[in-house]
Amino acid sequence: MSQSVKLGSYLRITNQLAQRILGNVSFLELIKFLLVGLLNTLVGMGLMLILKNGLEWPFWYATFTGNTVGAIVSYLMNRTFTFNSKVPIQVGIPRFSAVVLACYIFSYSISRLITVSMDSFTIGQFYIDSDNFAILLGAIIYTLANYIGQKSFVFNDYSQSSS
Repeated sequence: MSQSVKLGSYLRITNQLAQRILGNVSFLELIKFLLVGLLNTLVGMGLMLILKNGLEWPFWYATFTGNTVGAIVSYLMNRTFTFNSKVPIQVGIPRFSAVVLACYIFSYSISRLITVSMDSFTIGQFYIDSDNFAILLGAIIYTLANYIGQKSFVFNDYSQSSS
């Protein structure tokens, strides 16, 4: 079997799997989500790193506070800009809060488990301790899980109208 046939088969299968998990994903919507994510990451992660490193807050306090502030930015921007959702705020905010909390616990617990046995390390001139690496890894996991939750549960107008 040629490489192109194998690759085409693989891409078809992964595309079908992605559509089952994410539903109909529009490229523009995904770009908007990533732009909003970039903004709330700059706000949230910037605050996390300032609290953790500048003010020497404990890991869980710093990540929770940074994520909360980033989540507020995320909700407001994703509701209007990304998903253009008509889900009422009284329905959307509890759903959003549940998804954000579940993603937070899931992603930062996983990243902490992965990095707990690591020592600090350097990449080039940059020193990275295990807490900061856990923050960065947790942010990646959080972004993926959060997109799925927001798209399929929080801002899904269909699920709101059928409940």
